Amino acid sequence: MAAMKLLLSQARRKALTKPFSFSFPQIHRVFSSSPSSDSNPSPPPNESPKKLEPVSYAAKPTDAASPPEDRSTWTREEIRYTKDTPSLTPVSYAHRVAPLPEDRVANEEDRERTPEEMEMERKRIELENRARRRFLRATAVEEDTSSLPLPTLLKPELKHGKKPIFDLMEAIREIKGNAKAKFDETLEAHVRLGIEKGRSELIVRGTLALPHSVKKDVRVAFFAEGSDAEDAKAAGADVVGGLELIEEILKSGKIDFDRCLATPKMMPRVYKISRILNNHGLMPNPKQGSVTKDVMKAVKDAKAGHTKFRMDKTSILHVPLGKMSFPEDALRENVGAFMNALLLAKPAGLKKTSKYAGYVNAFHLCSTMGKGYPVSIQSLSRAADHYTKLQLK
Repeated sequence: MAAMKLLLSQARRKALTKPFSFSFPQIHRVFSSSPSSDSNPSPPPNESPKKLEPVSYAAKPTDAASPPEDRSTWTREEIRYTKDTPSLTPVSYAHRVAPLPEDRVANEEDRERTPEEMEMERKRIELENRARRRFLRATAVEEDTSSLPLPTLLKPELKHGKKPIFDLMEAIREIKGNAKAKFDETLEAHVRLGIEKGRSELIVRGTLALPHSVKKDVRVAFFAEGSDAEDAKAAGADVVGGLELIEEILKSGKIDFDRCLATPKMMPRVYKISRILNNHGLMPNPKQGSVTKDVMKAVKDAKAGHTKFRMDKTSILHVPLGKMSFPEDALRENVGAFMNALLLAKPAGLKKTSKYAGYVNAFHLCSTMGKGYPVSIQSLSRAADHYTKLQLK
């Protein structure tokens, strides 16, 4: 009833002439039993509304007025967690936009040039380059002339680093002319063979009697019996014997001769002292001509002074062929004799059609203290043929 009375009083105050209508919130406020509906009742008509009075608060003190704090008494934890760093103010920059081709202002340099203008520009650049080169060349010459050394003789450089190949007589003359040692130097031959290193069955070795050699007293021992022993003594052998000589060497172990020869019949007995003979390099060998039936010739060749040669592990032969005091023709005959012996010692397993092709790859002559000179194979072949003709006469 109280609510109805209040509602009618409000309608009468507003002088409502329209039919009664109200919204849902008004119904909720009117019929609500909560105390909030009575908390804000409208003031009665006789009472005047209350005026709101302004409220003032004390001003907050600024930082300048506040006294500075004493941090000397702070602990490490207080200093660590204190955030008193000044704040960073954001900085703004102007926006930069790349210019577009259509925004570019056309200059005189950007315009298209005519062919005549391009030709003139090319000529101008060429003239500037020529003037610059002349200036640099002139300054370089002036700088070099101030520090040039004294003139010296320059030796001509060989093409591709290859040495010229000499004829045999030319090489001998050059070697004799450059032999300036205080002693009588030896003419040495160094031959590089075309034989593989690992093939022991193709080893090259032999002996040769040089037509011109230094005469030395060579003691020759010959192991033979019977008539062969008599022929050896007649040929000039210094030591001749059979079983008695072998037993004597076996007991004493001493050798007093320079060359050792034997007949094929005595070789099985000579093997008893092979250990002693091999230590001195005197063991008879059929390949070197020290085991032979021709007793007279073998002794004479041994007395004349035979030269041994043998291929080393690198397929190279090193042979002395005379002295620098010998005449040029004598040295040429010695080289021819060596080439003839080298052809006779050629292995049978080396299958080549020519004499020297694939057998002798290079031939060098030198003195003991001099440099080497390569010799042509053609001149060596002529020297070997000349030596053969002399032997036939």
